[in-house]
Amino acid sequence: MIDKHIQLIAKELGISERQVAATIKLLEEGATIPFISRYRKEVTGSLDEVQIAAIRDKSEALAALDKRREAILASLEERDLLTDELKAAIMSATTLTELEDIYLPYRPKRRTRATIAREKGLEPLANLVYDQKLSSDIMAEAAKYIDVEKGVETLEEALQGARDIIAEKVNEDAKTRDTVRRLYVRSGAVKAKVIKGKEAEGQKFKDYFEWDERVMVIPSHRMLALRRGEKELVLALTIAPEAEEAIYLMSRQHVVGRGEAADQVKMAVQDSYKRLLAPSMETEIRIWSKDRADEDAINVFAQNLRELLMAAPLGQKRVMAIDPGFRTGCKVVCLDAQGQFEHFTTIYPHPPQRETLRSEATLHDLVERFRIQAIAIGNGTASRETENFVKSCRLPKYIQVVMVNESGASIYSASQAAREEFPDKDVTVRGAVSIGRRLMDPLAELVKIDPKSIGVGQYQHDVDQTLLKKSLDDTVMSCVNAVGVEVNTASKQLLTYVSGLGPVLAQNIINYRNENGPFKSRAQLKKVPRLGPKAFEQAAGFLRIHDAKHPLDSSSVHPESYHIVEQMAKDLGVKVADLMAQEDLRKQIRLKDYTTESVGLPTLQDIMAELAKPGRDPREQFEAFSFDERVNTMDDLVPGMWLPGIVTNVADFGAFIDIGVHQDGLAHISQLANRFIKHPSDVVKVNQKVSARVVEVDVQRKRISLSLKPEGNGPPRRGRR
Repeated sequence: MIDKHIQLIAKELGISERQVAATIKLLEEGATIPFISRYRKEVTGSLDEVQIAAIRDKSEALAALDKRREAILASLEERDLLTDELKAAIMSATTLTELEDIYLPYRPKRRTRATIAREKGLEPLANLVYDQKLSSDIMAEAAKYIDVEKGVETLEEALQGARDIIAEKVNEDAKTRDTVRRLYVRSGAVKAKVIKGKEAEGQKFKDYFEWDERVMVIPSHRMLALRRGEKELVLALTIAPEAEEAIYLMSRQHVVGRGEAADQVKMAVQDSYKRLLAPSMETEIRIWSKDRADEDAINVFAQNLRELLMAAPLGQKRVMAIDPGFRTGCKVVCLDAQGQFEHFTTIYPHPPQRETLRSEATLHDLVERFRIQAIAIGNGTASRETENFVKSCRLPKYIQVVMVNESGASIYSASQAAREEFPDKDVTVRGAVSIGRRLMDPLAELVKIDPKSIGVGQYQHDVDQTLLKKSLDDTVMSCVNAVGVEVNTASKQLLTYVSGLGPVLAQNIINYRNENGPFKSRAQLKKVPRLGPKAFEQAAGFLRIHDAKHPLDSSSVHPESYHIVEQMAKDLGVKVADLMAQEDLRKQIRLKDYTTESVGLPTLQDIMAELAKPGRDPREQFEAFSFDERVNTMDDLVPGMWLPGIVTNVADFGAFIDIGVHQDGLAHISQLANRFIKHPSDVVKVNQKVSARVVEVDVQRKRISLSLKPEGNGPPRRGRR
């Protein structure tokens, strides 16, 4: 079936069978998606990570289909039910739904009404009725089947038994199921009603107390919200088309004559739909709509996570990090340029203590003593007050004061990873360290936190958790390998996501580094226990070693390609370092002179781009951001006010924006642009700096409505991402 799989995947993705076959082979050999995308372009025809992941997922789905196909064939063969015609139908099925429809009539089942009717000897009558070609009176024929000993005492009991058999036959007909399934998808309505007596406790679902929307167009977030309302026993939910239309379509397929027999078949069709097919189809369409909603929600989550992970880093600067608080004070830590902990203290600049002068003196002392270059302030409780206090302390102007999103910092501070790193420190100290490091390098710090806890998803606890984890792991791995990892300073969590490593090898690298000092070359990685040739091949290109003896060890050029660069340098009579430093030397290289059977122009062009900017970080340059100093709480907000903000989350229905008042505002999708947009992500991304207009403020319900649409004189110029 492998060749057939390759054909199906190639057709669905619009790529060649050669590309699919080559990618599947690499995946089966243990290659990771980032490695294939970056270092095997000639083999795959330059497929990107999205295409490679799609090939992997579709290949796995088809393998699961084959496994189910084999189980069905074995079951049929064991029960001596497998005919050549049935086997051909099973072998040609291309989806799990199609396969299950074919198998349904033969599936072992509990005792049904049709089973009981067959036991009473009514199957011949059912066949006569269903054939609808009887020339004699149907009642007279039915009378022949009255048998008190078999439990058929009346004419109606005989006909009812026949109809039961026909109803099951109709329900198990693959063509009928496909017709009704299409109707459910095309015209099925999702209807919700509040369960009587649940109005008060179910207020958060108030919008859905009377709801009716086609399943084909219902957005992901709404489907998941309705299902949650049903799960919490607030809403009664149904999904179905108009019953009359379904019965009409079924009758067209099964009622082929006129007269009493046809009337009996009509009755059987109605019973089949209401008693058998409708419940079965509703279950199917619930699963289908849930899967679709899950996929949409997971895609949005992964996209938001990517933007967050790829946020611009401040870089290696000495940072003071402050976790703000009122009564318990502000926790202050100082970190060196590598993010290592140096000092901790607590200041109390706010009520009730209000030790303003002492707190200011402490900050001045720490700034001077630890040569602080930037100050990171968590955006939780007392954040704006702390920011205002810090800015009033007359610190040196070169010190940047930056508000940092601290979502998930508390999760990290209580985690095993934090306990291992700071076994003798309080959770509040660990949280402050995390805030400071998140400013320096968001990616390196956020990989320590379960992505679900970072706060950029929608209904993440309601979606398929296996698929969610797979998607988020793919996203984190993609981001980590796109940026590259400095092997001598990386944490175990960061190394875990490097192509080819994982937690065991990551820990082995840390252990080797601790025992032998910093790595001096990529080749030295081969000495790490259990890091064999395959792991080295997959990981080496994504690991960086600055100040290594070989200049390419700090670049993304893979060691397997070093000989190419060395030959280029030799042909020009220079050193590799010269080639990296001098553009005029690189311009003299004719790439065609270095192509081989295994190395083509895509790889050579990547090498030349890397030589021009070795180890280049693909993330944007860091830009400081400040909230409007006029507003600190919701009470300061006035409709019509334009404020700078940062997008913190993007959902199907709009974007959440932090404007510096401890409560994110929502810009509904209709308020994001003066044109139609399919999804908020078409115009905004997580971490994007925007100018937002306050539309409405509800202090009681803690709701802020925002708009990004220009109105009147328009907004201040919208910030860059």
